[in-house]
Amino acid sequence: MAFSKIQSAQLTGLNAVGVTIETDISRGLYMFQIVGLPDKAVEESRERVISALRNSLGKNPKAENHKVIVSLSPADLKKEGSYFDVAIALGYLTATETLTFDATNKVFVGELGLNGDVRPIRGLLSIAQWAKRNGIQELYIPEGNVIEANLVEGITFFIMPTLSALVDHLTGKTILATTENAIRISTHQEPTVDFGDVKGQLVAKRALTIAAAGGHNIVLYGPPGTGKTMLAKAFHGILPPLSTQHFLEVATIYSSIGLIHDAISGTAPLRSPHHSASHVAIIGGGSNIRPGDITLAHRGVLYLDEFPEFDRRVIEALREPLEEGSITVARARGSVRFPAQFILLAAMNPCPCGYRGSMIKNCSCSGSELARYTKKLSGPIMDRIDLWVPVQHIEYETLHEIGNNKESARVQHTVQQLRDVQYERAHKLNSAFSSQEVQTKSKLTDSAKKQLQQFAEKLKLSPRSYLRTIKVSRTIADLDHSDTIEERHILEALQYRPKLE
Repeated sequence: MAFSKIQSAQLTGLNAVGVTIETDISRGLYMFQIVGLPDKAVEESRERVISALRNSLGKNPKAENHKVIVSLSPADLKKEGSYFDVAIALGYLTATETLTFDATNKVFVGELGLNGDVRPIRGLLSIAQWAKRNGIQELYIPEGNVIEANLVEGITFFIMPTLSALVDHLTGKTILATTENAIRISTHQEPTVDFGDVKGQLVAKRALTIAAAGGHNIVLYGPPGTGKTMLAKAFHGILPPLSTQHFLEVATIYSSIGLIHDAISGTAPLRSPHHSASHVAIIGGGSNIRPGDITLAHRGVLYLDEFPEFDRRVIEALREPLEEGSITVARARGSVRFPAQFILLAAMNPCPCGYRGSMIKNCSCSGSELARYTKKLSGPIMDRIDLWVPVQHIEYETLHEIGNNKESARVQHTVQQLRDVQYERAHKLNSAFSSQEVQTKSKLTDSAKKQLQQFAEKLKLSPRSYLRTIKVSRTIADLDHSDTIEERHILEALQYRPKLE
C-alpha cells in the first residue's frame, strides 16, 4: 500500500487558498476517513467519490480490505464545499497504484456526481487567479466553469467532463480540451429606460450626470409619481462599461456565489434590494459568510427605494462602505473584508404621506409622524451623501413632448470622457479623493475658496460635508471643462446639500 499527494484549492471569502490532499492506504478492516476540519459537504464527498469510482471506473473502495485516510492540509483551515471531490478520487487511485502520473504543478477542483460526471464549483475565478500567482501551470476544471477560465490568461485550463475522461488524459489515452483564454466577454445592453424617456426634471438629470461622472452618492426626494424610480432606472444606462481591471473585480465577486452569468456583460452592476430585505442580505454575513448586496454592487450602483423604510441597522451599516469603499463582516468563525465601492442612489418621499411641499396635494402628516420619519436618517449618513435633489411634479403638457430615446448614449459618452480626465489626474474618481488630495488636486481659486468658507459658516457644514462639497465642485468644474474650481461651481455644489428639515 502507498501514499499520494494531490493539490487542490478552495474559496475562503473572496480569496482562494491551496489545499493539499494527502491519501494514505494501509491494510486492515475497511475504513474511509477524511480529516482536516471538513464541513458536512466535505465529509459527504466520501460517498460521492466512492460511487463515482465504482460507476465510472469499476473501482469500489468498499470491496477492498484496507484503511483509507484522507488528510486535507493545512489541518487548521476549515474546509468547506465540494471543491475536493476530484482530487480525493485521484488521491485514492494513485495511492492504490491504479493510476500513475506526475502531479507537479497541477491543481484539480470539481464536484463529482455519483455517475462520475464533474460538476461546476463556486469561485473558480478566484482559484484561477491564485493558481496564476503561485506559478501553477495546469488547472483542471469542470466543464461548467469554462466562462470564468476564459477570463484568465497565463495558465492552461483542462476541461474535465467526467472522471473517466480525466483518468484517460492522465494516462495518455486521450487529451482533454483546453480553454481559449479570451480576456474579456462583453455584450452591449440597451438601457431599460433611456434618459430621453424622462420628461422634464432637468435639475435631476443634471445631478445624476454629476453623480455618474464623479461617483458621488445621491438621493432623489419628492412626492409620489414624480419620476424618481424612472430616473433611477435611467441612471444605470449612463454609466460607462467597466474597465478590464474593474470587470475582473466584479466577476470575481459574482463567481464566488455562483452567479458569473450575471457579471459577464461588462456593464456596471445594479442592485436594488427591497426595503424589507434583512441586514445580512444587504450588508453580508450569515453562518457561511457571503457577500451582500453592497458588495454585489461594487463598481456599480446600489439603488435603495423608500430609503427611510429600510431597517435602521442597515442604514447605519452603510457608514463604513460609503467612507472606506469596503465592509468588514465579523463573525465568531472569523472575519472577511469585502469590497463595496459603489454609488449609492436612494429615493424617498419627503414625509410618510409623501406630499410635504407638494403643490398639488396637502400633507396630512402630524408633527410627531414627521419627526419620527426624519429621524430615520442620522446625521452621519446624511453627511456621506453628496447630492440631495428634489424631484417635483412637472406640467402635464411636458408629458406629451417627444423625447430623444438615444440621450443615454450621449450622456454615457460624456461621463466616460469625464472619468478619463479624473483617472489621468489622480488614478481615481473625484469622490474617492482623500482629504490630502482634496487640498492638492482640486485647484480652487481664491474667490471660490472664500465663497465656500462663507457659506460653510452660514450653513454650519461639518468638515466632512465641506470636503465633499469640494469634491462635487471638482466634478462640476470637469463637466464645465474648467481646470480650476470657480465660484459658480461652488454655488451649484452647495445647492445639492440636504434641505430636509
